[in-house]
Amino acid sequence: MGQVQQRERVILVSVAVNMLDDLDVEEFRLLAQSAGATILEHLTVQRNKPDPKFFVGSGKAEEIAQLVEHLEAELVIFDHSLSPAQERNLEKIMKCRVIDRTGLILDIFAQRARTHEGKLQVELAQLKYLSTRLIRGWAAGFEQQKGGIGLKGPGETQLETDRRLIKVRISQLKDKLVKVQHTRMQGRAARQKAAIPTVSLVGYTNAGKSTLFNILANSDVYAADQLFATLDPTLRRLDWDGIGTVVLADTVGFVRDLQHDLVESFKATLEETLEATLLLHVIDSHSPDMHEQIEAVEGVLKEIGADAPVLRVYNKIDLSGDEPKIIYAEPHLPDRVYVSAHSGQGLDLLKQAVQECLMGQLQNFELILKPAYGKLRTQLYALNVIQSEHYDDEGNLHLKVSIAPHKLEQLIRQAHLPLQDILGERANQFKRPLEEFEIKS
Repeated sequence: MGQVQQRERVILVSVAVNMLDDLDVEEFRLLAQSAGATILEHLTVQRNKPDPKFFVGSGKAEEIAQLVEHLEAELVIFDHSLSPAQERNLEKIMKCRVIDRTGLILDIFAQRARTHEGKLQVELAQLKYLSTRLIRGWAAGFEQQKGGIGLKGPGETQLETDRRLIKVRISQLKDKLVKVQHTRMQGRAARQKAAIPTVSLVGYTNAGKSTLFNILANSDVYAADQLFATLDPTLRRLDWDGIGTVVLADTVGFVRDLQHDLVESFKATLEETLEATLLLHVIDSHSPDMHEQIEAVEGVLKEIGADAPVLRVYNKIDLSGDEPKIIYAEPHLPDRVYVSAHSGQGLDLLKQAVQECLMGQLQNFELILKPAYGKLRTQLYALNVIQSEHYDDEGNLHLKVSIAPHKLEQLIRQAHLPLQDILGERANQFKRPLEEFEIKS
């Protein structure tokens, strides 16, 4: 479909094979609309097995061809993977262009890519997809349809030349993406050295990731009620209550039946998911296909080897009617949280759940800070963990805080302050020897 401005007149074909395919007709329509299609007709076809020549069988192919002529359609899109031979045969009988689900998603990716890295990944995926379909450029009536890469001239010699050019370009793109990967690794290494956790938002496309990201990061990432509204990864540093500095990452949304080549091409983008300290799996709790979408996301995460802890975030409770709440897998280990990024319901619970996932169980402490320990008070205020404070007659500051023991220990250790003075008897609950925290003379 390319990045043509005018909306193409399209016929959609959903195919259920042997009753095993779980068709999501509405999602397919949304994909086509996201690509800029004007949908003239949406057919649903049932087959016991794919036809090797036309996928849908010769009779159904003829029927679709007549519909193409009657409606003056420019393009037919199949919600299934087609072989190059099947695409050529269908184009020949229908006398218009035919693409499959992968080709449709690639077109949307091409429209959404904004950064240099995103454009490189889209081009790589497109060329890999196109390399097996080059012959279609020389089919009768399609001499000028070259997939938008600008190669001209019919004939077997030109075909071989184009294949070599594509092979060279694929190699160049892979080299460029390796450089992008190295740059990312350097930034990631610096964050890890500074012990800055990364929280990565993942989820099915249109689950509300970018809306949630914008609220949490006070950002303005493009968010819309459409599939693949954002494609490129976005990172923001922010201060999280009880944790400190956190890097929040928004990634491309997933869909069902995402081809392996597409996942492979976008692995550089998904590296922020691979290296994340915590994954927030954002779920559309209002979607009738919620469980299937969860399975699709978990399948992609497994394929790319993501093994970070996962907190499920059930979004859009303003539509589903759920109450804002945290569900724990075991005491003080959140498993899921129910929120609405649109209305703001449950966002305080989400922040608490993330804090508990990253730092451990929250506990209440009573601290005694001498006048010289003012820097620690400033750090605790920055984390927004202080519940109350008052001074005694000797000028010492008494604080009540709610914080993970690990984080409190880290702050006191970094300040080289005596743990016993600040916590009294509760200093004994920490495993580190007290000598490590004593001020060196």
